[in-house]
Amino acid sequence: MPTICHFYGITIVMYLKYKEHNPPHIHAITQDFDAPFLIATGELMEGYFPPKAKILVKEFILKYQKELENMWETEKYIKLPPID
Repeated sequence: MPTICHFYGITIVMYLKYKEHNPPHIHAITQDFDAPFLIATGELMEGYFPPKAKILVKEFILKYQKELENMWETEKYIKLPPID
Protein backbone atom coordinates (compact mmCIF):
# COMPACT_ATOMS: atom_id res chain seq x y z
CA MET A 1 0.00 0.00 0.00
CA PRO A 2 2.24 2.83 -1.19
CA THR A 3 1.57 6.28 0.23
CA ILE A 4 1.22 8.70 -2.66
CA CYS A 5 0.63 11.92 -0.75
CA HIS A 6 -0.24 13.40 2.63
CA PHE A 7 -1.99 16.75 3.13
CA TYR A 8 -4.25 18.35 5.75
CA GLY A 9 -4.33 15.13 7.79
CA ILE A 10 -5.37 13.04 4.78
CA THR A 11 -3.17 10.23 3.49
CA ILE A 12 -3.66 9.09 -0.11
CA VAL A 13 -2.74 5.47 -0.83
CA MET A 14 -3.19 3.03 -3.68
CA TYR A 15 -3.24 -0.73 -3.29
CA LEU A 16 -1.73 -3.04 -5.88
CA LYS A 17 -3.99 -3.25 -8.93
CA TYR A 18 -4.03 -7.03 -9.14
CA LYS A 19 -4.84 -7.42 -5.47
CA GLU A 20 -7.53 -4.74 -5.57
CA HIS A 21 -10.75 -4.56 -7.56
CA ASN A 22 -11.71 -2.29 -10.45
CA PRO A 23 -12.65 0.46 -11.18
CA PRO A 24 -9.39 2.37 -10.69
CA HIS A 25 -9.41 4.18 -7.37
CA ILE A 26 -7.36 5.47 -4.46
CA HIS A 27 -8.03 5.32 -0.74
CA ALA A 28 -8.13 8.46 1.35
CA ILE A 29 -7.39 7.85 5.01
CA THR A 30 -7.77 10.10 8.03
CA GLN A 31 -7.48 9.25 11.70
CA ASP A 32 -11.11 8.08 11.74
CA PHE A 33 -12.04 7.26 8.12
CA ASP A 34 -10.85 5.19 5.17
CA ALA A 35 -12.76 5.54 1.92
CA PRO A 36 -12.25 4.70 -1.78
CA PHE A 37 -12.50 7.44 -4.42
CA LEU A 38 -12.77 6.96 -8.19
CA ILE A 39 -9.80 8.20 -10.17
CA ALA A 40 -12.02 8.92 -13.20
CA THR A 41 -14.28 11.40 -11.39
CA GLY A 42 -12.92 12.02 -7.91
CA GLU A 43 -16.22 10.85 -6.43
CA LEU A 44 -16.56 8.81 -3.25
CA MET A 45 -17.21 5.18 -4.21
CA GLU A 46 -18.84 4.03 -0.99
CA GLY A 47 -19.02 4.76 2.68
CA TYR A 48 -18.62 8.10 4.39
CA PHE A 49 -15.87 10.72 4.36
CA PRO A 50 -16.12 14.14 6.05
CA PRO A 51 -17.49 16.74 3.59
CA LYS A 52 -14.56 19.19 3.72
CA ALA A 53 -12.02 16.36 3.40
CA LYS A 54 -14.03 14.87 0.53
CA ILE A 55 -13.73 18.14 -1.39
CA LEU A 56 -9.95 18.18 -0.86
CA VAL A 57 -9.58 14.59 -2.02
CA LYS A 58 -11.59 15.27 -5.18
CA GLU A 59 -9.45 18.35 -5.89
CA PHE A 60 -6.30 16.25 -5.46
CA ILE A 61 -7.58 13.49 -7.76
CA LEU A 62 -8.62 15.88 -10.51
CA LYS A 63 -5.30 17.73 -10.30
CA TYR A 64 -3.26 14.52 -10.61
CA GLN A 65 -5.69 12.34 -12.55
CA LYS A 66 -3.26 11.36 -15.32
CA GLU A 67 -0.51 10.48 -12.84
CA LEU A 68 -2.94 8.40 -10.74
CA GLU A 69 -4.25 6.55 -13.81
CA ASN A 70 -0.69 5.78 -14.85
CA MET A 71 0.16 4.47 -11.38
CA TRP A 72 -2.93 2.23 -11.42
CA GLU A 73 -1.97 0.76 -14.80
CA THR A 74 1.77 0.36 -14.29
CA GLU A 75 1.97 -0.15 -10.52
CA LYS A 76 4.92 2.26 -10.58
CA TYR A 77 4.15 4.56 -7.70
CA ILE A 78 5.49 8.05 -7.24
CA LYS A 79 5.05 10.61 -4.48
CA LEU A 80 2.89 13.52 -5.56
CA PRO A 81 3.03 17.01 -4.07
CA PRO A 82 0.21 18.02 -1.75
CA ILE A 83 -2.47 20.39 -2.92
CA ASP A 84 -2.33 23.99 -1.70
